[in-house]
Amino acid sequence: MIKKKIKDLNELKKIISALKAKGKKIVFTNGCFDLLHYGHVKYLEAAKQRGDILVVAVNSDASVKRIKGDKRPLVKEEDRLGTIAALESVDYVVEFNEDTPLETIRILKPDILVKGSDWSKNRIVGSDLVQGCGGKVLTVRLVPGRSTTDLIKKIVKVFAKK
Repeated sequence: MIKKKIKDLNELKKIISALKAKGKKIVFTNGCFDLLHYGHVKYLEAAKQRGDILVVAVNSDASVKRIKGDKRPLVKEEDRLGTIAALESVDYVVEFNEDTPLETIRILKPDILVKGSDWSKNRIVGSDLVQGCGGKVLTVRLVPGRSTTDLIKKIVKVFAKK
């Protein structure tokens, strides 16, 4: 079941077109999802509630490294893709190698673009494109105190040699 949710961009474009033809609302979000935690799960559940089909674009290892630095990602891309695909709220997962998912958004043309409330709507990559096609850009509230960065800091603190 997990592997069936992970698609390449061309295959996903065809699937999305067919779903849109049936009147389904496509929700799109993206992220690194390096260490999956409760905040991610709640975020993706909230994104799914905004439409019918949730597509999650996951940064490749090379993309994460460029964005987050040489020490990241901690979890390999195939594991991150599989973990996200295993979530009930997620319908499809696609990997992207660029620093932003702009090209993926341009190709898929989702109806609804979702990011966390830590992003202002005018800074969300692809917002102009989605709105220009008649879609919506929404933010969802994040679970306070839940972030990969905070989790890494806690692990380092707890396991640091004294």
